[in-house]
Amino acid sequence: MTDDWRYGGFGLYVHWPFCQAKCPYCDFNSHVSAKIDQNAWVRAYLTELERYREMLPDRVLNSIFFGGGTPSLMHPDTVAAVIEAARDIWTFANDIEISLEANPGSVEAGRFTGYRDAGVNRVSMGIQALNDHDLKRLGRIHSVAEAKAAFDIARNCFDRVSFDLIYARQNQSVKDWERELDEALSMAIDHLSLYQLTIEDGTAFGDRYERGKLRDLPTDDTAADMYIATQEVCGKHGMPGYEISNHARPGAESRHNLVYWHYGDYVGIGPGAHGRITIGERRIATETHLAPGNWLEAVNKGNGELTPLVLTPQDRANEYLMMGLRLSEGLDLERFVQIAGVPLSEIRLSYLEELGMVRRDGFLLKTTEQGRSVLNAIIKELLVD
Repeated sequence: MTDDWRYGGFGLYVHWPFCQAKCPYCDFNSHVSAKIDQNAWVRAYLTELERYREMLPDRVLNSIFFGGGTPSLMHPDTVAAVIEAARDIWTFANDIEISLEANPGSVEAGRFTGYRDAGVNRVSMGIQALNDHDLKRLGRIHSVAEAKAAFDIARNCFDRVSFDLIYARQNQSVKDWERELDEALSMAIDHLSLYQLTIEDGTAFGDRYERGKLRDLPTDDTAADMYIATQEVCGKHGMPGYEISNHARPGAESRHNLVYWHYGDYVGIGPGAHGRITIGERRIATETHLAPGNWLEAVNKGNGELTPLVLTPQDRANEYLMMGLRLSEGLDLERFVQIAGVPLSEIRLSYLEELGMVRRDGFLLKTTEQGRSVLNAIIKELLVD
């Protein structure tokens, strides 16, 4: 199992925890802060990266992803310092993808030029809606006009630009969503991340929903119809779904996210970042302190991580199952046996095949169009006990 991670490659995730405002639907580790000491954050990121120099030597780095939070609030020099430190520790792949998430309200042409000069070659924009009324409901601080202007700035700086949209919003019909998708796809776009609005505990929307104040959400059936419409509209525009929530023109898939879904190795630094790293025969799950202040303090003491967890073969097999079945290309059944030591249950597989939920294509297991809409139930059925 020493080299199993090579199937997916090796990535670096850098979490920037700060936002200008907290969106009511967001359950990510993001915080609003009036003052941020960028120098302190640079030092902390570089300190954490240095820990991995001896831990993971002689690696080829396939991707870096600056996520958050709102990484477009980072100073370009901060981004540049992290990229240069990573380059000093690992060999960069010739086609390395370096992505940065941006919110339209924090986009400036000069800042984007700085990111490009630092080495960023892909931007993912959190637009979320192409409707000003719905943007306000979602707690976004930008308008549609500002989002499109920011997109144009990004397009002028980067060859690869993606953006996110949320569907199954309040009062939204399937036709509304189809029109919005058509508009999004008419822009010079090569990648879209399309997420169904989910009401998470601990968010403002979650509290509102519990009190019966979040009205006019689409029914489950309508949301399922929106998912089906998403596949049809995007497919018609030459951007098929390569993963449950992600669509791309061939060759424009997110390489960093493919590291996750192909169950590769990735280092996670920053508050609340997770990682999966292979050292010898051990695959280790890492997790960091959530609160920004606690993370900085822990890093200054020598380690920003909580106690790492060595994964069992069962853990690894189930994680690979959950990741691999998200992809339209499917899960490698032979690799699953290598990880788990046992094959998936033939009885359960045959049952799901008879229901039309999965199909086998040689050594690949794929969900059908019908199955993709109930993926969590399929995964639950196949989990290794």
